[in-house]
Amino acid sequence: MTLEDLIITTYCFVDDYLKASNLTHLRQRGELPALSDAEVITMEIVGEYLGHGFDKTIWAYFKEHWRHFFPKIACRTSFSRQCANLSEVKKKLQMCVSAQLSDEQDLYLCDGFPIPVCHIKRYKRSKTQLRYEGSVGYCAAKVEHYFGFKGHLFVTQHGSVVGYEMAAANIDERDILPEIVGDRSGMLLGDKGLIRPSLEEMLARQNLDLQTPLRKNMKDARPKKLVSIMMNMRRIVETMIGQLVDRFHIQSIKAKDLWHLSAKVGRKILAHTVCFMFNMLANPERPLALELLIN
Repeated sequence: MTLEDLIITTYCFVDDYLKASNLTHLRQRGELPALSDAEVITMEIVGEYLGHGFDKTIWAYFKEHWRHFFPKIACRTSFSRQCANLSEVKKKLQMCVSAQLSDEQDLYLCDGFPIPVCHIKRYKRSKTQLRYEGSVGYCAAKVEHYFGFKGHLFVTQHGSVVGYEMAAANIDERDILPEIVGDRSGMLLGDKGLIRPSLEEMLARQNLDLQTPLRKNMKDARPKKLVSIMMNMRRIVETMIGQLVDRFHIQSIKAKDLWHLSAKVGRKILAHTVCFMFNMLANPERPLALELLIN
């Protein structure tokens, strides 16, 4: 599809969802904003897909290039405030889309990624609320410490987000996993960081089989070829994290408090989920190749 098609398709999809969910009359008093909620969410989703990861750049891009589609674009402050106020609506929309994409799925993947909010050398001098909410963590991929939070993803074998959570960087991902998986059953592929017998037993009771590679000092009775296949499948979630970092700039969020940080993380997850859904229809053989969505 063309970029114009993507904007129109996204708007129609969001507007239909808001009407079906009876979310078109959210304000009980006060003046209505110039832009409709469907228009703002559309601008956010498409803007994030195009790499404009901040409210200011999304607003400026659509004001300059798509004023004929959104003639009532007001000031940037009003746009940013409306984006923030719609965070719960966007969260419900993401849950709705992910539920449809994960229907009848029984193979899941999980992984985490750092969300730094301040340089490790400056966090003690920070005056924002995040100084007290975040913590020091370690990024094994970059072999360095950072200050902030850690995102935890729970996705299908095709690459659609089923659940996600954000926690302080020093919180063990094994403690977060039960909150993300919910009551789902099937098989879950993780990394060595999820090795914990009590966690495996707890997930097994709900018929969720956790499979991870073992450490060098642990004996593995599973066939090596099977383990290799499972670990190769885990690359899907690593590809997703790469897209969230490179295209959606999930590690470059600017926020002064946890509420705004969570809202912006949720927006990026929503944008990825919606674009994945559209691309799965347009390119079913390569649904994670989001660059193919616009030709």
